[in-house]
Amino acid sequence: MALQVVILAAGMGTRLGKPWPKPLTPLADGRSIMQQQLENVAQVFGDEARTTIVVGFKMEMIMEAHPNATFVYNEIYDQTNTSKSLLKALRASHDSGVLWLNGDVVFDSRVLERVTDRIRGEKSFVCVNTSATAEEEVKYTVDARGNINALSKQVKNALGEAVGINFISRHHKAVAIQYLDECADNDYFERGLELAIEKAGIEIEPVDISDLFAVEVDFQADLDRANQSFNN
Repeated sequence: MALQVVILAAGMGTRLGKPWPKPLTPLADGRSIMQQQLENVAQVFGDEARTTIVVGFKMEMIMEAHPNATFVYNEIYDQTNTSKSLLKALRASHDSGVLWLNGDVVFDSRVLERVTDRIRGEKSFVCVNTSATAEEEVKYTVDARGNINALSKQVKNALGEAVGINFISRHHKAVAIQYLDECADNDYFERGLELAIEKAGIEIEPVDISDLFAVEVDFQADLDRANQSFNN
């Protein structure tokens, strides 16, 4: 069965302040953020990967740039957050688990190599960086078994940050859909995962990728960091 990959790219990216969808932002190596994501997926998973892009803001630009992808449209992209974009993608997915990427994350392809066995084993996870816990980032804590029990920007005494690369197994997908549906329109998808953990007891592993490069591009400083990574 094909490996299902989703890129969340419906948002307006107002914090970066570009006149185009943030995933189309050019990087120093000439590729866009989304192009490096798609190339990383192709490098690690080859023809096995089937990529769906959730579009909204200026969707025609993304569709023209990447015509070989499948697209899901979040028609109220200006009124909803990533919980509703992911909900649409999961509802449109097939039986197996789904790997999803925030559309603004620039990362080393070795991140995907590290999680391949978990994907094939249908084990839900969130990739994390334990070296920083910035105020604007989604942070996490774990339970006694080492699985995530809190995942939000408001987490106290956090162990690290989520980097925007995640997987929900086929066993957990129906529960994730249920609680993403219950989320408020302005909730991030992490709220749906928190509810599924709290109310349904699903287990989501934090996978430490601190030794590999990954940055979500929210601000110009993040873009600068991403571009500097190509010089290292």
